[in-house]
Amino acid sequence: MSTVPTIPVLRRGEVYESLDVNEVSSVAGDRAACRVGFACGGMVKRDLLEIGKAREMLKSYKAADLAHITRRAGELYLEGTLPVGIEGHPQTPDDYVQSLALTSGLPHSLIRMGMNRLHSVFSEIETILRGLTRGLDLEVLDRGYGEQGGAPVSFAVSTDSLGVILPSNSIAVNALWIPSIAMKVPVVLKPGREEPWTPWRIIQAFIEAGAPKEAFSFYPTAHDGSAGIIRRAGRVMLFGDDSTVKQYEHDPRVEVHGTGYSKILIGEDKIEQWKDYVDIIAESISANSGRSCINASTVVVPKYPDEIAAAVAEKLSEIVPKAADDPEAKLSGFANPKFAEWINDAIESGLESGDSEDVAARFREGDRFQRRDGMNYLLPTVVRCASFESELAIREFLFPFTSFVEAPQAAMLEQIGPSLVVTAITEDEQWIAELFDSPLIDRLNVGPVPTNRIQWDQPHEGNLFEFLYTRRSFQFAANA
Repeated sequence: MSTVPTIPVLRRGEVYESLDVNEVSSVAGDRAACRVGFACGGMVKRDLLEIGKAREMLKSYKAADLAHITRRAGELYLEGTLPVGIEGHPQTPDDYVQSLALTSGLPHSLIRMGMNRLHSVFSEIETILRGLTRGLDLEVLDRGYGEQGGAPVSFAVSTDSLGVILPSNSIAVNALWIPSIAMKVPVVLKPGREEPWTPWRIIQAFIEAGAPKEAFSFYPTAHDGSAGIIRRAGRVMLFGDDSTVKQYEHDPRVEVHGTGYSKILIGEDKIEQWKDYVDIIAESISANSGRSCINASTVVVPKYPDEIAAAVAEKLSEIVPKAADDPEAKLSGFANPKFAEWINDAIESGLESGDSEDVAARFREGDRFQRRDGMNYLLPTVVRCASFESELAIREFLFPFTSFVEAPQAAMLEQIGPSLVVTAITEDEQWIAELFDSPLIDRLNVGPVPTNRIQWDQPHEGNLFEFLYTRRSFQFAANA
């Protein structure tokens, strides 16, 4: 795609050519990759006053038909040529991969992996809906009432829209809002600055597949626009760092997706077989270039922390910067070099205390922070911490990073803190029961399952159906 596209604002599916247009440069900074329209906060707030019209449009469709449309949209997203920008330039899947690589720093191999993951969400939509609704007949969403497990049930929608404040770090986060369309709830999307491509392409795939365009609003905007979405949308998915999401963590309208602090724990009954788990630990740390909240950022073991850390660090040392189109590339660059420098400085500062060691430095060629082809990279880092009190013991960064901490099995739960995902490698039934009982763990994998492996019928963070719908009691008069 030789012409630089201008990706516009969408106001309930209608293209709006804003006077303010932001230019998104390539990660190498040598050229413009695209231009993106800008929505001011006032526009967002005004439009959301009428978002109910989009909800009414989706209500006119049967849920089963929307599920079929979703499956078709997945095929188009993965394989179709779809329009991009005001100009409607045809964008092939290869064009999409190259454009996203230009602005995000993701290598082509990771983008294609993310595309396949998103496609599986589209194609498995019925399975996902069964998991989210606990097997509810979708006709209940059409009528408002029905039966579930032989008992009468009724569900009412809790919102006229789902606002989504998206990040730029991973295309896979879009998987979390895709089922909303089949549930008849329109979406209001604020894309990440360097990643307008994926939500735009998904929208175009849905529309081409037969979804009403009114169900999609797309607002590239600044903080006031994001705040408008958060305040005016009935339900909101908010992605960001802890400082961004903390102010909303007790707001029931907002589902926060911040730092995951996902972990691997090895039980005392399995620690002698630790060599069998090196590959699983390495995958948990490095999958998707360590950019996901389900990547393991801390590994806790009762014995052999030095030996295991060294083995994992040696394994991860195979991951090095490669050309963006190299099929073996597994490491993403940083679109913002200052961000990479900040992360690197934070790690170095934590190491200065003397209670932590960068074990990966033994196997690394050169510095952690490296440049290649105008791109900025941080090489995988494994830190051995003396205790949970170490500054780097429970930290999460946007690249393959983990810390190793030694602790007795009996003390692990009281020290690990909140964790989005915990993989507990054990067969100790009493300990497994304690792990299941812990309110600090959102998703629990028992056994040697990488933290990044998820099942679509069991969401790893929140339940979208329960977020968008509420159960209600009802009865009909005897003579009705």
